[in-house]
Amino acid sequence: MNVDIGGGTSKIAVCSAGEVVAMTAIDVGARIVSFDAQGKVVRLEEAGRRFATEVGFDLEIGTVLPEAQRVAMVEAMAGRLFEAMTKATLSPETAALLRLEPLRNDVAPACITFSGGVSEYVYGAQASAFGDLGPLLAQAILRRVEALGIPVERPEQGIRATVVGASQYTIQVSGATIFVAPMETLPLRNLPVIAPDLPLDDEELDRAAIAAAIKTALRRLDLHDGERAVALCYRWAGSATFRRLDDFCLAVIDGLGAVTGHGHPVILVGEGDIGGLVGIHLREESKLANAVVSIDGIQLKEFDFIDIGAMLETSGAVPVVIKSLVFPTSTALGRANAPLNAPSDTSSLGNIGAKAVV
Repeated sequence: MNVDIGGGTSKIAVCSAGEVVAMTAIDVGARIVSFDAQGKVVRLEEAGRRFATEVGFDLEIGTVLPEAQRVAMVEAMAGRLFEAMTKATLSPETAALLRLEPLRNDVAPACITFSGGVSEYVYGAQASAFGDLGPLLAQAILRRVEALGIPVERPEQGIRATVVGASQYTIQVSGATIFVAPMETLPLRNLPVIAPDLPLDDEELDRAAIAAAIKTALRRLDLHDGERAVALCYRWAGSATFRRLDDFCLAVIDGLGAVTGHGHPVILVGEGDIGGLVGIHLREESKLANAVVSIDGIQLKEFDFIDIGAMLETSGAVPVVIKSLVFPTSTALGRANAPLNAPSDTSSLGNIGAKAVV
């Protein structure tokens, strides 16, 4: 689990086998209240006012905030944060602070890492105060982590974790077994990618489970309102019988109901040579009225964004530009962070979704 604690919010992400499987965000941050050298409040967010009320006092711009009241506030803030991190069922007070759906906490994390500005205090990298609640919040967090008994690890990036990532653009060409209707749907730009773990191994596919996994992925990336088109990445397994294709397509239509309800196309990106079959089935058998773009031969991960170009007349394929966020494993410039004898490609980078050019 990584907890990114910034000025206004904290972002919580649960990872398993290199994939983000759950995330949420909560209005707990170091600068929801800021004050000058005399302790007078100079900045106040609504969350700061809420926490002050929770611990029994009113807070407004110009109010002097004594140390004891700051401590009381950060104790309440840390309590809400750790409730969001560890509890499957939240109190109404904590639920009201969430920016996303709550985590589904089925398994305790093997370790916890922290990033963001407050992490500098958590790991002892910063001692100076900057007129906010950061130092006190870090102390309250450390006490609660110790009580949990879960190991705390230190990531490569702390306060700069959000901005050190560089956007990497690469190009892949789809397979020729694709389906696009109508052809005028292309090109498409800046499509966020969802890559749910779909149960596609069984001979008889579970429509409800597939649809639920798609909806969960949309919710995880805050795309569940359906206001923008998305690209659904899937890894087909098993045979492509009529029954299995039918179950898969109907589950996709159900899972993407919020997206298609806004008139957006259904955009599917598979890794195997099945894009054409899936697209035809959606249009001809499932009678989907929305535009359909079903391509294959492309490898994607969540947090990628893609552009899909117009079909290439000579090959029947489409070019796909993949925009990924890449994090170096050290702060050294360029190739200075690569180990000796490392290959001269992106595999030497610690990254989210780096791609090889095809």
